Amino acid sequence: MQRVMWGLTLWLLAITSIGLFANTQPQPKELYWEDMVPKGFVAPEVTVDHMNNMTQAAPNAPVLAELDGQYVKIPGFVVPLEGTAELTTEFLLVPYFGACIHVPPPPSNQIVYVTFKDGVPIDNLYDAVWIVGKLSTKGWSGDIATVGYRLEGEQVLAYE
Repeated sequence: MQRVMWGLTLWLLAITSIGLFANTQPQPKELYWEDMVPKGFVAPEVTVDHMNNMTQAAPNAPVLAELDGQYVKIPGFVVPLEGTAELTTEFLLVPYFGACIHVPPPPSNQIVYVTFKDGVPIDNLYDAVWIVGKLSTKGWSGDIATVGYRLEGEQVLAYE
């Protein structure tokens, strides 16, 4: 009987150990938009030219070097750039709905260029989402805006 109990104990320890090691993925650091701006940075006012065109307020806003390479989770709204009707492979993550589309882009340190190698479904552009992945301070520039951060996307989660 003691031998059976010893065997059962070893088996339970083995199963528990497998469960512990199977979930070794680090938890992403929750990062909010104000966390991505250097202390003391104040974005300039949006300007309107004589043709009533609005431009990005700070296309070369400073980023935080210490965020480079961090595994993060950032909330925001999706502005699709590339993909199909079902899967989005590239998009801008912005802090408020309508940025870069209906209103001028925010400062570059308030926009993240996100890529998903295989694409991800984005169900509703009106809904905020969490994006999980590895952050980079290598900027990006496109027709819509200049961006301060990039993110290799791993997951899209509902913002709750």
